[in-house]
Amino acid sequence: MKIEAYLVAEQINIRKFKADFTAKPFSNSSFELYYVQEHGKYVHVFNYGTVVFVNYNDIEKSDFLKFLRSYTEKPVETEFKEDLIIEITPEAKPTFGYSSLRLPSVDENIVRIIMLNIAQSVAMDFYETLGNQILESTKKFTEDLEQHGRIKISQKNLIKFIGKTLNIKNSIFDNLYIFNSPDLTWENEYLEKVDNNLKEMFDIKTRFRELDYELKIVEDNLRLFTELSQNRESSRLEWIVILLILIEVIDLIISKLL
Repeated sequence: MKIEAYLVAEQINIRKFKADFTAKPFSNSSFELYYVQEHGKYVHVFNYGTVVFVNYNDIEKSDFLKFLRSYTEKPVETEFKEDLIIEITPEAKPTFGYSSLRLPSVDENIVRIIMLNIAQSVAMDFYETLGNQILESTKKFTEDLEQHGRIKISQKNLIKFIGKTLNIKNSIFDNLYIFNSPDLTWENEYLEKVDNNLKEMFDIKTRFRELDYELKIVEDNLRLFTELSQNRESSRLEWIVILLILIEVIDLIISKLL
């Protein structure tokens, strides 16, 4: 079984897509739609912008993605994709490799758990990219501090940068729930084992901790930049007041002399 996950946008309108898509979902919630189809085909759509296919050919994937795009918000231009091969070997022990896994058998629930984890992994790729972008931007400002003793950016542009950074952080934290194990695994020991092994295989928890650490660094830097900007603005106002007082004194002296 070939599994392919794509991140196509930051958000997918699940409710609207469900209303317009003719197939009936095998399972659904406010953030996901899981469809089981004929000939061993599956498709799983997540509201955080990811869609996962099982045993779809290129034409079928292209048609589905074309239909799906009208329900997306903030499309992602860079392609984020992951592949996984499932080998079904009766009586074999579950084996988890780099880009494949071997299982003795699969059913709709096992496939769903696998699709969920690969969707989480490709979403992590996207969030890691966002995290790296804002971290690199803050590094430029810290380099300015080191070389020039000040941040070479206007207060307006700094506020715009802070707003952009907060939007990215909100986008990440709004979807943190995706890294939780689904309720399905609480009721089935085998499903829980598969889920835990997949999370380890995709390194989900470690990658999340690294991303969380990067975001904390960015948050600390933003706090410092804001304080520096406020101090700079306060100093500017103080000099304006001093200048105004000086002008008034000079004017008074001139008036006395005349």
